[in-house]
Amino acid sequence: MENEEAALSSNPNPNLLVADPSLQKKRQSMLDRLSNRHQTRLDNSLTRRSAEFDSSSSPSFESTSTFLSHFSNSKSSIESQLAQCQLCDPTQVKSYLDQISSSIFDLEKLVAENSYFLPSYEVRSSLKTTSDLRQSLEFLSAKLLPKKKFSFRNKPTRKDPIAEPKEEEKEQEPEKKSGFQVPDSPGFWNKKGEILVHNFKGSEVGEFSISDLDSCEVRLMGSVRALFIHRLRNCRLYTGPVTGSVLVDGVEGCVFVMASHQIRIHNAKMSDFYLRVRSRPIIEDSCGVRFAPYCLTYKGIEEELREANLDEETEKWSNVDDFLWLRAVQSPNWSVLPENERLGLVDISRSV
Repeated sequence: MENEEAALSSNPNPNLLVADPSLQKKRQSMLDRLSNRHQTRLDNSLTRRSAEFDSSSSPSFESTSTFLSHFSNSKSSIESQLAQCQLCDPTQVKSYLDQISSSIFDLEKLVAENSYFLPSYEVRSSLKTTSDLRQSLEFLSAKLLPKKKFSFRNKPTRKDPIAEPKEEEKEQEPEKKSGFQVPDSPGFWNKKGEILVHNFKGSEVGEFSISDLDSCEVRLMGSVRALFIHRLRNCRLYTGPVTGSVLVDGVEGCVFVMASHQIRIHNAKMSDFYLRVRSRPIIEDSCGVRFAPYCLTYKGIEEELREANLDEETEKWSNVDDFLWLRAVQSPNWSVLPENERLGLVDISRSV
């Protein structure tokens, strides 16, 4: 074919082409093919240049060294803020601590969004760093801010529902157990056999805590920055998007339907997790936990998930990291929930 094209393009007798319609048709076909080839080469060239431009103008952390450098700079900045906070005006301490808390959450979110390509060791190390920063912030808050009055109300043997704490009595001293820090934040505390509903729409709640519940159902709508879950038994929890992290500790016989950038689960037993998550879920000291995809709906949830960058299913819910299982084979502590045992779509709009 190429020899024929060369012959037609270099034909010394143009009058022959005009006189012979078949040759004229072949020549035109040849010219069209040459033109198409040339345009294809131009298009490919433009595509390569565009890709090179996009990659150079849109920095990515899909490189361990680049991520670690950025992470280290952010860590140093937060440590500097913690040191400076002790020297700031006492009237501005609360605001300054809130800013530091926001910076730590941004760092946690950075780890969550990039954990899919980081080695497991680097993920663990980064998570421990953010945990240490959070603990330093909590110690500093306790030192610089006046302590609130509190009373301990841990009486799990009490069976009289009338004697349960009132709403205004739900705040208590933050408690530390198994390395898990429960913050002194808005939330649900010390409840049994109740349906607990909260809507974050229009509120300024950054952190929300759920602690010491027995046989309760919790329905959270709207977006919150962080969720802390501690000591739940035989409970069901449904929540909209969490833009930062969910920390779960000490739960048994529960069902969780949650969407978050990062989810860490510690000391969980015989519980099911229906997740939409941007990074691999992490379990520690847990057994009998099962995982399935997110299955919650209520009015406005699609927009909230989109704003929280949680609108797309990443399939990360089934890619669980068991930090205490170091063998190459599947961890026996978790499994994928069989489809015939999963919940259907749960609509909590009617509960409001």
